[in-house]
Amino acid sequence: MYFLTEYYEYYFYGVFILVISFIILLLCYIITFKNPYTEKNYGYECGFDPFSDARNPFHVKFYLISIIFIIFDVEVAFFFPWAISIKELMFFGYYTMYLFIFILLIGFVYEWKKGALEWE
Repeated sequence: MYFLTEYYEYYFYGVFILVISFIILLLCYIITFKNPYTEKNYGYECGFDPFSDARNPFHVKFYLISIIFIIFDVEVAFFFPWAISIKELMFFGYYTMYLFIFILLIGFVYEWKKGALEWE
């Protein structure tokens, strides 16, 4: 019984959050319009209407752009830990990140010159 009286505030807030969440979800379900039509239920594929089976091969450009995006996106994710610990890194951290950005820029310019970012 001592356990329940000591943490009653946490139980109250937990139940309160669950009740409020349920009420908000219920209101969203009640208030929204339910007007299904063919265009709304139609599958969406890369901005164009599907014209064949999904197992047909795609143009290589789709894969190339997605791989380039993933590579540069993962590299940009390295900026967050660097930005958090910038005071502890001092000059070594600055120069290392400038070198990293320079290498990233070289890769970007290379991709640009090769025409990998051109969409035909």
